[in-house]
Amino acid sequence: MLFHPHGKSYIFAPLLIILLSACTSNPALMPTPNLYVSTPYSEAQVPKNLHNTSMELLYVTDRAISEKEGVMYNASRSPSIAYGVAKVNFGDKSLQWSELLKQSNLKNRSANLTYVMETADELGRFPLSPYKFRRVKNKLQIDEDILERKIFHETQLNKNINQRLKNSNNKDVILFVHGFNNTFNESVFTLAGIWHFLNRQGVPIVYSWPAAATGLTGYFEDKESGQFTIFHLKETLRLLFKNPEIENIHIIAHSRGTDVVTTTLRELIIENRASGGNPREDLRIENLILAAPDLDFGIIKQRLMAEQFGPAFGKITIYTSQEDSALGISQWLTNSLSFGRLNTKDVNINEQDIFTSVGNVSLIKVPKSGSLIGHDYFHSDPAVSSDLINLILHKASPGSKKRPLQKLENNFWSLDSNYLIKNE
Repeated sequence: MLFHPHGKSYIFAPLLIILLSACTSNPALMPTPNLYVSTPYSEAQVPKNLHNTSMELLYVTDRAISEKEGVMYNASRSPSIAYGVAKVNFGDKSLQWSELLKQSNLKNRSANLTYVMETADELGRFPLSPYKFRRVKNKLQIDEDILERKIFHETQLNKNINQRLKNSNNKDVILFVHGFNNTFNESVFTLAGIWHFLNRQGVPIVYSWPAAATGLTGYFEDKESGQFTIFHLKETLRLLFKNPEIENIHIIAHSRGTDVVTTTLRELIIENRASGGNPREDLRIENLILAAPDLDFGIIKQRLMAEQFGPAFGKITIYTSQEDSALGISQWLTNSLSFGRLNTKDVNINEQDIFTSVGNVSLIKVPKSGSLIGHDYFHSDPAVSSDLINLILHKASPGSKKRPLQKLENNFWSLDSNYLIKNE
């Protein structure tokens, strides 16, 4: 066998792709969180105009438009940002709201709740990037026509957000950034389930980047597309930051999506501080949730912790699992410590002190997943999804009555599989 300095990547790329394909989500409503098995999911908490089986989610994407029938966007890259409304429903056309309520309280469901994408209606498209610019008196300015079109689309997207905020008890946005090998539809379906169990409060927005490339090099193509999308995600976040109607932003990122999100936020935080701002006040990101992060912990320390990343957010929550086989292979291939498999012994005294001084970082060790791969537990495990819901919906702190986590060493907490299940 010929030796190659990166031979592990070539030999085990097919295995990595198979394992990390676990990022793809089941096209059915996620399992009922433990939270609602014990305390029924109540329509009284859901805005009245949302008492129906269908769900509308806003989306932003830089995927190319698909030529395949029934698929709106594919895994190729687009140089422009598109935005629109995705309408999700269930395959059973006879399903009523009352039946969906009933099934949303059952651990073992009696109905088929498989998703269908009814429509994906693109409402607008930003100018092509990079934007044409020119130098005016030693300052760089975007071309006036491009800037005018850019502002128009920012305004239109924010109008759509504000219309939906009016129907919500809270004025928050939930932004989801998916991981490797997720199609556009799968990313929408994942957030649809989470938003449903968040009592359909706030405005759900899917940021869908060009993932799900096919073939043996799919993982590596997706990884590069994650870098391609950074500018477009920055533009998306900037327009949210400028919207005064939004009170809080909750960002949920999964797997490779955590690299997309943290790289983007790092640049925005540095930009904000350089202009004399306060990112905690200006960005209004209440929760940054990193689920099964496919990140190198060594890079996290030097690019995020060293840049004083943490104080820019209300809470940072990292869900980790030693049983995550997908990240285990990724860790072995890169010969690095994966953030998503971090353990108490992996954090030295200096890092412990930094986590403690920041005061808003929680690392949650989740129970062993029932699935073979154990990578999509943030929505497929009823205990973990319950914790995520209580974090966002009730702003509960770890170890509180609503979030009965067990304190371990340092900033680590343990989440039991019976989380929020009441004893009979």
